[in-house]
Amino acid sequence: MEIKRRDFLKLSAAAGAAATVGLPKLNAFASSHMPKPGDPKGEWIPSTCQGCTAWCPVEFLMQEGRIVKVRGNQLSKANNGYCCPRGHLMIQQTYDPDRIKVPMKRTNPQKGRGIDPMFVPITWDEALDTIADKMMELRKNNEPEKLMYMRGRYSSTATDLLYGTLPKIYGTPNYFSHSAICAEAEKMGPGYTQGFFGYRDYDLAKTKCLVVWGTDPLSSNRQVPNAINKFGDIFDRGTIIAVDPRLSASAAKANEWLPIKPGEDGALAAAIAHVLLTEGFWSKEFVGDFKDGKNLFKTGVTIDEAAFVEKQTHGIVRYWNLELKDKTPAWAAKKTLIPEEQIVRVARAMGKAGTKTAVWMGPGVAMSPRGTYAAMAVYALNGILGSIETEGGVMQSSSAPVEKFPEIKKEFIDEMAEHHGHGKKIDGRGAKDMPAMMSAKPGSGVVTNNVANALLKDPAKIKVFISTWSNFVFSATGAQRWEKVMAKMPFFAHMVTNASEMSQYADIVLPATFAPTEKLSIIGNMANLHGHISIQQPVAKPLWKVKAEETEVMWLLAEKLKAKGFANLYNYYASFEDPETKKKPTTAAEFAEIAAKISSQKVWNGKEKMKGDQIAGWGEFRKKGIYNSETYKYKKNWGKDNPETKKFEGKFKTETKKFEFYSETMKKALGEHAKKHNTTIDDILQASGYEARGELAFVPHYESPKRHGSDTEYPFTFIDYKSRLNREGRSQNTVWYQEFKKVDVGDESWDDVVKINPIDGKKLGIKTGDTVRLTSTTGSIVTKAKLWEGVRPGTIAKCYGQGHWAYGRVAARDYAKAQPRGGNNNELLVDDYDRLSGATARNGGFTGVKIEKV
Repeated sequence: MEIKRRDFLKLSAAAGAAATVGLPKLNAFASSHMPKPGDPKGEWIPSTCQGCTAWCPVEFLMQEGRIVKVRGNQLSKANNGYCCPRGHLMIQQTYDPDRIKVPMKRTNPQKGRGIDPMFVPITWDEALDTIADKMMELRKNNEPEKLMYMRGRYSSTATDLLYGTLPKIYGTPNYFSHSAICAEAEKMGPGYTQGFFGYRDYDLAKTKCLVVWGTDPLSSNRQVPNAINKFGDIFDRGTIIAVDPRLSASAAKANEWLPIKPGEDGALAAAIAHVLLTEGFWSKEFVGDFKDGKNLFKTGVTIDEAAFVEKQTHGIVRYWNLELKDKTPAWAAKKTLIPEEQIVRVARAMGKAGTKTAVWMGPGVAMSPRGTYAAMAVYALNGILGSIETEGGVMQSSSAPVEKFPEIKKEFIDEMAEHHGHGKKIDGRGAKDMPAMMSAKPGSGVVTNNVANALLKDPAKIKVFISTWSNFVFSATGAQRWEKVMAKMPFFAHMVTNASEMSQYADIVLPATFAPTEKLSIIGNMANLHGHISIQQPVAKPLWKVKAEETEVMWLLAEKLKAKGFANLYNYYASFEDPETKKKPTTAAEFAEIAAKISSQKVWNGKEKMKGDQIAGWGEFRKKGIYNSETYKYKKNWGKDNPETKKFEGKFKTETKKFEFYSETMKKALGEHAKKHNTTIDDILQASGYEARGELAFVPHYESPKRHGSDTEYPFTFIDYKSRLNREGRSQNTVWYQEFKKVDVGDESWDDVVKINPIDGKKLGIKTGDTVRLTSTTGSIVTKAKLWEGVRPGTIAKCYGQGHWAYGRVAARDYAKAQPRGGNNNELLVDDYDRLSGATARNGGFTGVKIEKV
């Protein structure tokens, strides 16, 4: 009997679960989705997980008023009705006894790590009155720009009611998303080649060669259940290649693991591209061909651009001449430490699969000080292979129809808001050395982590700070800077589920709903070639006095501001109208429901026939919990020759409307930024820390890694990665996270370990279990050593997530004394940026460390 690798993986997973001992028999771990005879009657209620950016549609099994089990929404085409390991932690997050239960206010004016805030419980009325008073004081003093709002996790629709509304109507330019500390630089790859500044989708059901590069899709990166579901079948059809400096879950199963030297992704991409071109593996249908049909791509040889006729692309020969002709596998082997023969073998495997090769690029490639060009180099491989929007290839993201909220008309924006709301933002975007050119517009990208630097330089810039679902004191690199900033913040209001590190600096703490199980909102996303919108709704009665930050809290705050003389925010919210009943909101709960109905109405109101699911009314949508769009159309954005005009009409949103190997889009954006600062593009690149000059700046190319700390003093390169149980840093206070931590390859339950190659361990006299201190140019942390061959000598790897000194009694070793459980990677990682995007550097080997046995 033949056993497919996919089935073997399933069997081995089941065997592992069966071997687990010492656990009570819980419905949460039951193999069947339905209650057994004699069990309490159960009901599955749909909602949406937000433990990562997959935002999976899910269902919760309710028995006797309690959540007892989680599964994927059985109607979802994005996750195939499955839920990944982190999804199951939502049960414990909902019922976490350490959650904030009521509003609290600080009574100790001193602020700092280990200083007791001396919080006391207060009413919602008092809390919101206090915040409104602080906001009105700024307006009274004609300085509304000194209000700052920063969002962490958010609803993809309801965020427009806070992030997209409050600053505009109130009158501050200082509102910032967490996005730039997540994966923003990754978007620069498809952005400056294909004109798509977004996260991609993959036709995994038909892929023959999957290259997971700087990502671990079995653990993280936007569609984990779909990746788990499809991974095994790809082995049956072809090959999986993993490019990662550590042995990730995906690398452990891959046919080829390339343990690349951190930061050398651009070198490997260039060498693979060199092989694809010299050996004739490029897509003739997508890229084009030489006029005489002979391959002129020869190592070291410059080619006449006129000799090649391109189809859907622009600049392939110029790319070759400027960058690729000398970037041989032998050259790359010295940079990447990957053997030359493996580079060639992998390139040929990709070439043979052709348009059914999908290069899945993750933040490990791009979130580094020169990450934009690495992202372009890796993503360009999809262009060479022609796997853009092809069967088995890479797609732009699908979408589902979402209705926008009513326009914020001029009547809601007074003269003060109009004047102050368009002022300069404090995050430094658009400065000469911070182009932040997201969406090909200089100064358009958020530079989240730079906010701390601005406030260290001038604390008086912000007097009132409001933030939701965030923890920058823990989650941002150079975390110590945020501690200093927050210690001096005059007034800080924090809306979160748990008292995090950042909450310890708050003057007012508001208990937020745990969104997947207690909040009403609409979430939109995509995966598996389908867009979707899914409902997020209360599935159980909240145990505590929690409220939804983007709807309920904003309505109540607007009421307070109105009572104090500023009615514009309230008047805007009160103008909303229920799409079904035409009723306007009079309470916070009504406002939340009307907002959800407005966002989702296109898919259920019956006014137009949907191309995807057919849903009859709001009630049916709440019951099903999801709308799936039609399947993404292959070659959706490929252009055609117009027989009448005899011109090529492309659809890619680049300057040429083609896939750009020579990025006219980058050239234009850099030119605009240079003109703004009355200088040259070369000067901009130098100021921003990039190596390219001249024409090289407009093609994907290799830039050497930037590293903080000399090789002599800090000889080890630090690798940060994410746990498959990490719910954006919020799951560490659940016992299941700690107990099952060993599902991360090389990690240990209830511990925090740094993985060190045994060769290095022997040299240092360190063995598994030893306590060690890791030190970078930024700071030090103490953790446990584990000797592990899943990292190459000279590098060490440590999972992000442990090191909490607050958040709860499980996350912290001693919450009361602010003693952390392990170490926080962000106290080691240096504050640096990919300045073309504004994204925070956290990968690419940019932080050197030394190891000392304690």
